[in-house]
Amino acid sequence: MVYAINSFQDCLSHGYDTVIDVRAPAEFAEDHMPGAISLPVLDDAERARVGTIYKQDNPFSARKIGAALVARNAARHIEGPLAHHDGGWRPLVYCWRGGQRSNSFASILAQIGWRVDVIDGGYRSFRRAVNALLYETPMPVQVVLLDGNTGTAKTELLHMVAARGGQILDLEGLANHRGSVFGAMGQQPAQKAFETALAERINALDPTRPVLIEAESSKVGARVVPPSLWAAMRAAPRITIEAPVDQRARYLVAAYGDVIADATRLNGVLAALRPHQGAARIEHWQALAGSGAYLDLAEELILHHYDPRYGRQRGAAGLRGTVTPGTLDREGLNRAADRIAALLMQEPVSAG
Repeated sequence: MVYAINSFQDCLSHGYDTVIDVRAPAEFAEDHMPGAISLPVLDDAERARVGTIYKQDNPFSARKIGAALVARNAARHIEGPLAHHDGGWRPLVYCWRGGQRSNSFASILAQIGWRVDVIDGGYRSFRRAVNALLYETPMPVQVVLLDGNTGTAKTELLHMVAARGGQILDLEGLANHRGSVFGAMGQQPAQKAFETALAERINALDPTRPVLIEAESSKVGARVVPPSLWAAMRAAPRITIEAPVDQRARYLVAAYGDVIADATRLNGVLAALRPHQGAARIEHWQALAGSGAYLDLAEELILHHYDPRYGRQRGAAGLRGTVTPGTLDREGLNRAADRIAALLMQEPVSAG
């Protein structure tokens, strides 16, 4: 039997015990259905080999070799990760388009006696559901932006508001990037995986409550914010955080300790700003970094790089309120989070 995906919710509320992705490991690594496990019936090399035979020799030879490989890999899965399941286990299987890979594996599982179904259209049906949610459907929740210049602790405050019961969407966390030239936190997920995680989070939001999102550009690192969400963000009212430059510089030095600790990385990031700042200023900033004058470096980056660019990226939507914590220490952040949480549930108070 087949299972039809008509909406993203169908990808989450299917009711099966296990979702099995039988595509090759590289396909699974790029993106997969939420909660799916990887049990490839062809590994990356085997998939490439069968595809080459299909194109360069003939389809029959490719199917014969592919069937032998699928049977061999299926036996390994049954004797290994699936060995503990009893007769009542209900798996849902998918491949790229609901074709030979998933149906071959499903037929073997069915012969054992397991009640197995295959996703109609495979992974492509899942991707259509993701695209429909993120590219074709307006955001189902009212968006409020948490705005403020670099160093105003927006990401930390976002999570402090969540701890106070506010509904948030953390784009930087989903994209594994802090949203600035210094913001890399390791390898980012593929665009498709980012969109899947984002769709899962949006689908779980309570449509009766506003969601707070940190103001970003249309990209978080190399990941692109999908159109429906970006349109909602551009039109959203803002809660703006304001803090003195010296407080922001101190906060940046503490928050970006991982970058400061890696002199090679810091010099490389600064060098990447040369087209925007010129050679003389970059050499000056690198000299500050080399001498350990990180507060001075942070202040100059704020004044000459971040603030001028941040102002140009702001949308023109309404202002819900301005929060001025004075300091960005623990006491000041707690005051700010309390105020932001209160403003989040209010109607906009003025036009921007």
